Amino acid sequence: MDVAAYMAELGQQARAASREVARSSTAVRNQALLATADALDAARSELASANRKDLERGRDNGLDSAMLDRLELTPQRIDTMIEGLRQVAALPDPVGVITDMTYRPSGIQVGKMRVPLGVIGIIYESRPNVTVEAASLCLKSGNATILRGGSEAIHSNQAIARCLGLGLRAAGLPESAVQVVNTTDRAAVGELITMPQYVDVIVPRGGKGLIERISRDARVPVIKHLDGVCHVYIDSHADPEKALNVAVNAKTHRYGTCNTMETLLVDQEVAEDLLPLLAQRFREKSVELRGCQRTCSLIEGVVPATQEDWQAEYLAPILAVKVVDGLDGAIEHINQYSSQHTDSIITENYTRARRFLTEVDSSSVMVNASTRFADGFEYGLGAEIGISTDKIHARGPVGLEGLTSQKYVVFGDGHIRA
Repeated sequence: MDVAAYMAELGQQARAASREVARSSTAVRNQALLATADALDAARSELASANRKDLERGRDNGLDSAMLDRLELTPQRIDTMIEGLRQVAALPDPVGVITDMTYRPSGIQVGKMRVPLGVIGIIYESRPNVTVEAASLCLKSGNATILRGGSEAIHSNQAIARCLGLGLRAAGLPESAVQVVNTTDRAAVGELITMPQYVDVIVPRGGKGLIERISRDARVPVIKHLDGVCHVYIDSHADPEKALNVAVNAKTHRYGTCNTMETLLVDQEVAEDLLPLLAQRFREKSVELRGCQRTCSLIEGVVPATQEDWQAEYLAPILAVKVVDGLDGAIEHINQYSSQHTDSIITENYTRARRFLTEVDSSSVMVNASTRFADGFEYGLGAEIGISTDKIHARGPVGLEGLTSQKYVVFGDGHIRA
């Protein structure tokens, strides 16, 4: 296969399809989503058969149990995909919404209209259900999309793609509005991220290595976050019970997510009282603690932390702990080592909370809440395509609105400029 020619063809088709999707009505796009849900429901045996091929090949290639688990399409995960499509269909459509209309002294009216981005390229690994999640959000927001899943899920993704095609056809939309790359050749990724004439934005979903490579090599704008080095800071004015509950939840609710706390900061004024209680709670959850010198002096069995621990995304039952000199020390540490994903303060002092919100430079900043809330569904977006730690266009959980842009619209009545 000539990968460059193949990807250029996908790009041309996606660009043409994006114009048709952009001018389609909300009802038509919802019809495509609901028809896709019905197609998935009817194709359960086909999806299971395709997924078995991927699982068998994965086992033969030595994939570990965690990767195989992410790859598997269980009946419950198919149910979740179907329900997800129906939920996205029920979400408000941001496309075409006009806001901020004002009259200018000249008499014209000026406002902003939400419009699709155009063609979105999405690159992801392992989980075939991402194919449905990504396609549904792009379609609902009026975009065409090119999806490049992991080679380990090629059969599953192609089976899902057939269902997406049926849904689009049922609604009268071009099947090329959602295209799943059908080659496992890694050169396809290189082509996809260097086609600005066809692709308007790239969304990578995967490990840090993948995202670093795409960020480095792309000639197309990228919505991304590299890692989630999230902090919880326990202030000297914190309620102890709140502090314990939030810190434990932020770390142990799930270990392998980007919004899991990786570093716990504790004000020196309360460290002697709180750290032993925290250590007990974390040991009950079998969490390994790696601490600064002051932490090691206050609790036993702590592994001395290295410089690398302050910038580590463990995605595992390991937690870095540091005693800091008050709010200034916490903010300084976070702004030096944070990945600008999510950081939280536990305090009953309003002034300190406001300082934390103002001075911590992250995409989500919280007061008295677990970092695990940094999620599109929890934020009321209905669903998300990922988390962005960029500062331009979209920041934080990226939902439907994050997959659109704005253009100025002007209304006049024969107005001319004097």
